[in-house]
Amino acid sequence: MLRFPNCKINLGLYVTNRRTDGYHDLETVFYPVMIQDTLEIIPVETVALHVTGLEVAGNKEDNLVWKGYQLLQNAFPGKVPPLDIYINKTIPMGAGLGGGSADGAFMLQLVNDYCKLGLGKETLAEMALQLGSDCPFFIYNAPMCATGRGEHLEPITLSLKGYNLQLICPQVHVSTATAFKMIVSKPAPFDLRELTTLPITEWKNKINNDFEVPVFAQHPVLADIKQQLYNGGAIYAAMSGSGSAVYGIFKKGESAVITTTVATKEFVVDL
Repeated sequence: MLRFPNCKINLGLYVTNRRTDGYHDLETVFYPVMIQDTLEIIPVETVALHVTGLEVAGNKEDNLVWKGYQLLQNAFPGKVPPLDIYINKTIPMGAGLGGGSADGAFMLQLVNDYCKLGLGKETLAEMALQLGSDCPFFIYNAPMCATGRGEHLEPITLSLKGYNLQLICPQVHVSTATAFKMIVSKPAPFDLRELTTLPITEWKNKINNDFEVPVFAQHPVLADIKQQLYNGGAIYAAMSGSGSAVYGIFKKGESAVITTTVATKEFVVDL
């Protein structure tokens, strides 16, 4: 049985509060993008995890697909058999695109369907939260306004159909922990729920990603990519999450020519 976990971009991202538990409160809009990994399960006698495509750092026990499988196997003993699990990675890791989170969430859905566990989306989202703060979003996989750590989700009616997305993923390592330390939390200057009525041509002057200031200071090449996207005709451009991916939204059929001093992986897809 196959699934195709997709990534997301952040439309606006505000860090509004540092919590006593060490986390931060955020306000953002998650928007699904059809750049996809491939996830497949096959029944076997001994469970195994196989990863191809882009290299994934860490060991098997750290992989959210593996954790998702173990979570359901422990919750439903005798109902979840040993599986051969295959992941082909296309979504760049550590880019602010949520690829690992998507893989974990889609694994929960895949095993639920394959084993006929009968779990609804709300229950799957609760389980996905045990894997990571943005994993519940991928259970619903529709535009959402996210608050808290990113786990409180509110559906919004927002469609970018008819636009192109140009996504640039430089081989730049961004330390999320360091970026958080450099941010001074403050109330959001704009209610992202209003994106549903705000013309995309006005986004540039209305919404921003709080991580851009500290991350661009550490990695000027990312700021340069964003400016090149605007120079090339982007209607709106921003960094996704805490980086390092930078995207531009263009009219259908348009994109920018990007030149950088670092290696990049580039995607142009319909929204």
